[in-house]
Amino acid sequence: MFVLLVYVHVKPEHVEAFRLATIENARASRLEPGVARFDFLQETEDPTRFTLVEVYRSRDGHAQHRETPHYKAWAAAAAEWLAEPRTRTTYLNVDPAGGDW
Repeated sequence: MFVLLVYVHVKPEHVEAFRLATIENARASRLEPGVARFDFLQETEDPTRFTLVEVYRSRDGHAQHRETPHYKAWAAAAAEWLAEPRTRTTYLNVDPAGGDW
């Protein structure tokens, strides 16, 4: 499993547009065969900050995700709404082993 935590800070005036576009992207992403899990979280303390929890069956699954039309549309739209560049941290899962997500 290949896991990404993506951190996003959105301009306040674009929070709702970002939420709607990201929900659409997350739902489409969950249908990809290489995606084991795709969660979209919004901070409670600062609603302009979001985290994406993306779990792929392999690194190739992530590469394939980045080539999908829904990801490309989301990335192009979201770029205009960001207060700062998004950041990410990658992980390999330790437990649960075997992909029991």
